[in-house]
Amino acid sequence: MDDLLGKISIITGGAMGIGKEIALRLARDGSDIVIVDIEGELTGKVLNEIQLTGRKSLFYEVDVTRWDRVKAMVHEVLKSFNKVDILVNNAGIVGPVAPVWEYRVEDWDRVMEINMKGTFLCCKAVIPSMLKQKNGRIVNIASISGKEGNPRMGAYSSSKAAVIAFTKALAKEVAQQNIMVNCIAPALIETRMLEIMGKEQREFLLSKIPMGRFGTPAEVSALVKFLVSDECSFSTGQCYDLSGGRAVY
Repeated sequence: MDDLLGKISIITGGAMGIGKEIALRLARDGSDIVIVDIEGELTGKVLNEIQLTGRKSLFYEVDVTRWDRVKAMVHEVLKSFNKVDILVNNAGIVGPVAPVWEYRVEDWDRVMEINMKGTFLCCKAVIPSMLKQKNGRIVNIASISGKEGNPRMGAYSSSKAAVIAFTKALAKEVAQQNIMVNCIAPALIETRMLEIMGKEQREFLLSKIPMGRFGTPAEVSALVKFLVSDECSFSTGQCYDLSGGRAVY
């Protein structure tokens, strides 16, 4: 399909895992892609794969917690393409798996900064151009743990709950400007995140999924594709579960 032909998409955390799959899916459907990540050495392969689809691709090595870097990146994208149609806020970290009373304050701050502040800063940077063109699509990658709260993952769960609430607030602010803002709440997806977690935590999270398996990056990218397309024209401020039946509300 080429229904995203002529669109410009920014994907944060696009060098690997879910972000990489989203970038490739949107490129295959016609969008030019801007990858934003701190993993510069991993990005070359993604850019080559995007170019094989016939789409243009750019990479910016940016820490999404720094407003000066995020603002400069969006400025450069607008100089290159004159617009931003799509933003997918995928950059995020899990952080340590530990009970609250053992959780280091600096680890808590880092998880909240990347997962929530990074999402806020990227939205803040692109919204003015979307308001001018009266069109845009934003998808924030949250987590089912932001709804349920996973034990020993207090910072991660809290940060993703914040992303969900932020999505709903921002969507209401721009609802009359043809800018749709939604988020996705996946259960555990088959990415490097699985390797970071211990076996006990992985088995605990798997036991909560009625389908009995983890999700795949391709399944996330398929939902993102709909949410950034023009077909998504009357759905905004929503949190879409992608949890194999795990969601409780």
